[in-house]
Amino acid sequence: MAAGTAHGEQTRAVETAPNEAVETMVISAPRLARELYDTPAAVSTVERESIQRGQQRVRLDESLGQVPGVFIQNRDNFAQGQRIAIRGFGARAPFGVRGVTILMDGIPYTLPDGQAQIDAIDLDSAESIEVIRGPSSVLYGNAAGGVISVTTADGREDPGTRLRVEGGSDGYKKASLQTGGSDGDWSHHVSLSALNQDGYRDHSSVEKYLLNAKLRRELSEDRALTAIVNLLDNPRSEDPGGLTREQVSQKRHQAGRFTREYDTGQSVDQQVVGLQYEDLSAGPGELYVKGFYTWRNFEQQLPYPGDSLLGYDRDFFGGSAEYRQALSLSDMPLRYVVGIDAAHQKDDRWRRNVAFSGEVTDTAADETQTATSTGVFVQGDLDLTDQWTASLGARYDRVRLKVDDDFTTNGDDSGDREFNEWSGSAGLSYRYLPDHQAYVNTGTSFETPTFSEFANPAGGGGFNASVEPQKAWNREIGLRGHFNNGLNYDVALFSVRVRDELVPYYLDGDNDRTFYQNAGDTDRDGLEVALGWQIDETWRLDSALTLAHYRFDSFEAEGERYDSNRIPGLPEQTWVNWLTWEGTDQRFATLETQYIGDMVADNANDVDVDSYWLINLRAGEGWQLGGDTSLNLYAGIRNLFDREHFANTRINANNTRYFEPAPGRTFYAGLEVGF
Repeated sequence: MAAGTAHGEQTRAVETAPNEAVETMVISAPRLARELYDTPAAVSTVERESIQRGQQRVRLDESLGQVPGVFIQNRDNFAQGQRIAIRGFGARAPFGVRGVTILMDGIPYTLPDGQAQIDAIDLDSAESIEVIRGPSSVLYGNAAGGVISVTTADGREDPGTRLRVEGGSDGYKKASLQTGGSDGDWSHHVSLSALNQDGYRDHSSVEKYLLNAKLRRELSEDRALTAIVNLLDNPRSEDPGGLTREQVSQKRHQAGRFTREYDTGQSVDQQVVGLQYEDLSAGPGELYVKGFYTWRNFEQQLPYPGDSLLGYDRDFFGGSAEYRQALSLSDMPLRYVVGIDAAHQKDDRWRRNVAFSGEVTDTAADETQTATSTGVFVQGDLDLTDQWTASLGARYDRVRLKVDDDFTTNGDDSGDREFNEWSGSAGLSYRYLPDHQAYVNTGTSFETPTFSEFANPAGGGGFNASVEPQKAWNREIGLRGHFNNGLNYDVALFSVRVRDELVPYYLDGDNDRTFYQNAGDTDRDGLEVALGWQIDETWRLDSALTLAHYRFDSFEAEGERYDSNRIPGLPEQTWVNWLTWEGTDQRFATLETQYIGDMVADNANDVDVDSYWLINLRAGEGWQLGGDTSLNLYAGIRNLFDREHFANTRINANNTRYFEPAPGRTFYAGLEVGF
């Protein structure tokens, strides 16, 4: 029985009785691989079975709902992408991901300027997802208010071939194929998927194809080389836009103004290649060297006449080197990692004017954006006794952002900025019982404005010289453990102080152009609780609760003061529960409840968004047909009681178009053949 746990207490890879010992998990996302109970930080792990069993494997929220402190919006608008917030970091993003570092197989999907896209993450081949719930710049640099690290299969652990086909509400169709295995020193895994969906709202269809492949060669007992290829072809993701509250009450599934007239949406073509080398006997330690190159071509039509057609051709490449060693310091075991990261981003960006009739007319902008980041870091764990471990880390980053304006008829908006930032962390872990731990930690992080956040409200492109990086100081106390009766727990109290918080706003008469400003200081305090209880051999309960307080401490904008107001776009209470029954073979059923607390949509806190409960259900059955051939059937119902709610809330939206309605009750079903 393998019901993976979202809060990373243990890996349950084989059937266990409630009183049997369970193998302690080793985590790797913090770069210094160590046992969970020696880690002085809030780290959650979602295992393969929770990611895949009975799930559509289309969006990250399916997998991360059981991780406290994480809130994901916008699961239904593929053109805007899911917005991920970890302890409030990332909430400000109108599209894509900000403030959260995204990795897949060690390859960064977060750019040097702090933006990230998750449209190429392949959940069909995902083996695990590790989440660092808190600022982590000391190990990952810019935009590391939290970290999500996805690891995909390489063919060694689960050889064979699986073919899946799915269908469901709103024209949902998906097919996927995974195959992998090993032969001597070689191993491989290839995952292919095709997604097509009409969407719940008008003008919200998507067409998407994804390939993720790994090829691994064991060079010797301690050395290996891994090649990675990830290809994304997304020829169509329509954007239905935001609605006013009045429009929502009239017709929830309608598209916003100008969406059909201008065919709003985006298309993406991306290729990623990576090469990773590991040497587990490099002198007295271990050496890991990684390199990658990403090409991305992007085009988007926004829903307004004017400079609303935009695109870019991107080259993004870089690498990292890490050296890990274990030794003794005055008879105390010491483990440390030292490393360097480097990356370069070059975007050839353009913008075209679109007439009221929808005709593309002339050039509005043409510029080259380049960003270069380098960082060096060191972190060490010192075992003071068998129970006490102290951790210290430090990092230095240099980030340079530059714009070369090639369209100067409206003035030369070229410019550049350079940031030199130090980050630090310190932690103390006390293992008061073999499977129980208490810890405290503190750390700093920074987040530079992205290129889009440097947009100048005075007109044109170039840099808004008044926008500065936001900086955070995180404090955390945590408890985690596992009892022999099958109960595990993970509790964290956190307090984050952010200076110069970056927040979005719109200018009157500037359509859908988003601008940014530093909002003074903000406070983020909260409690995260994750519980898992293996009640008996067939029943398991998992629960994740977040109680938080996200507030502006001091913030003035356009002559108005917003001190003590809530930060928009963030619920302060979320509660997710999974009750799973597992029968013989592959038979299972999972009842999922989600509570999302109320939130506000604007800095003034004048626009309220109600809280809601959702009930989801999924179940499946499997048969072994002989030999290695298996057949699995599964089905799911989302929003079982047809509750009206919003899939996304657009923060500080222009023309009061704050709302993107979510579907009502939806169904999906699938069939998987393995051989």
